[in-house]
Amino acid sequence: MNRHALIYVLFGTMLTAACNSFDRLTDRPPETTEPNLTPPVADGAEQTGSNLSGTSQTGTGETAMNQDENSDLDRIPNSAQQAASSEPMVPAAHGANQRIYLEDAVAYSPQHGGLIVPVPQIGAATSWQNVLFLDVRKQWKLGDRLHFTFSDRFNLRFESDISFPNHENVINNFREGFVSWQPLERTYIDLGRINVRSGAALGFNPTDFFKTRAVEEPLTADPSVLREDRLGALMLEIQYIGRGRALTVALAPALVGPSPIYSNTSLPSFNPSIDRTNAHDRLLVKGSMNLRADFSPELLFYREGNEIKGGVNLTRSFGQRIVAYGEWAGGRRSSLIDEALLFGRQTGTLPVTAPSFIPVDPKVRFQNDLAIGASYTTSTKITFNLEYHFHEAGFSKRDWSNWFTTGQGQAASSPIAEELWYIRDYASDQQEPLARHSMFLRAAWTDAFVRNLELTGFVNTDMYDGSSLAQVSADYYVSNYWSIGAQVGANLGSKRSDFGSLSQSAGVLFKVATYF
Repeated sequence: MNRHALIYVLFGTMLTAACNSFDRLTDRPPETTEPNLTPPVADGAEQTGSNLSGTSQTGTGETAMNQDENSDLDRIPNSAQQAASSEPMVPAAHGANQRIYLEDAVAYSPQHGGLIVPVPQIGAATSWQNVLFLDVRKQWKLGDRLHFTFSDRFNLRFESDISFPNHENVINNFREGFVSWQPLERTYIDLGRINVRSGAALGFNPTDFFKTRAVEEPLTADPSVLREDRLGALMLEIQYIGRGRALTVALAPALVGPSPIYSNTSLPSFNPSIDRTNAHDRLLVKGSMNLRADFSPELLFYREGNEIKGGVNLTRSFGQRIVAYGEWAGGRRSSLIDEALLFGRQTGTLPVTAPSFIPVDPKVRFQNDLAIGASYTTSTKITFNLEYHFHEAGFSKRDWSNWFTTGQGQAASSPIAEELWYIRDYASDQQEPLARHSMFLRAAWTDAFVRNLELTGFVNTDMYDGSSLAQVSADYYVSNYWSIGAQVGANLGSKRSDFGSLSQSAGVLFKVATYF
């Protein structure tokens, strides 16, 4: 653990200004009387990582404060974070509600050798990848109280495991498309495909109930970036913003049945993937109230099919530089392993009559998810976020021991190896951590060393075995229209550990983007 403690220190002293989590409690600040319909700033600055892991506004709720808190994730030359005294860099977009950019990213990923549990070929990580994509986030005003928001990314991708030409070379991600209407003062109605986000933490959000199956082709392992760039669900969302209070109701109906987990080589080209976002009836109700100037607790109720969960978000500032926050969610469910195997059999990926090769606890009980942390901002514009994550349904020490013991010595094509890796694929698809206990440190630095250079990085550590996922990225804004960047990531740990057992040992990425 000494090595990983040193990694935390090194990352912590290098990097910077992450999100100010205090404003993430609600989709709109309680004092807002008119909606700010501006979509979030284009997220190209950090959307181009390697596949070391595995989008965007919340309807009319994206405010200027929300954009500021996410600027370290998706800053482009139009960043509001630049000092007023300096000459601002403005992309060639025709207004604040439009963000269009073209980016090319090239990544190389060395592989681990001699894995204890070999990875089936269909799930093996790619060794090289090139993605050219056009990212569009635009809004149109249809009337005094009516707007339409659109978010989409068109990808041309070339990888070591995809032949050319192939329909897999072309992927279109339709993230959002919804109409926003203000029928009454302080009341807002959104209808269409909307990315609804909840939660104050950066590394793991227990109350972000709409995160499941929504991430599309991740190009970074940073969890706080992934939640900004994902598929929205088709829904009706109603929000009331009073003075010192807010209420949101979101209803997403089931339109199709659940589908199997997509692999990297089986993604639909132009299918909007409604099967991933609207396979179950889902209802979210959340409300917040100002109890004091810097304390607005938020309560959440969520129902998906017959399952019910509750949640709480709390945030409190201590002085000008420290913000403490926590979020909790809980409900009756079985273990992650049991849910993964059940989903695999229901969707046809695993044989219905196949035995469970790994010991399973099918008991349904009340289980908790928790993320608590704090952010600290230095006078030099460096912000650190340190968090503890608890995922009760995740792997225990015994689960990890069973996973390695069951898979050791198996062939990559064996049903046993396929089932074991399917469990991990399921966790990634659901955006749930494998580890039951983990620590997360993220830091960011705006104008690092020189103007217009941004450094960001994070370390996610499994507290059972000390293995870690670490990533550092740098983005430099050359002019109003161009930026360049690089990213390095690594899975650290022994071969018999959470991150050390992954096939991909590291990842290096270079990118260039132009803004219109």
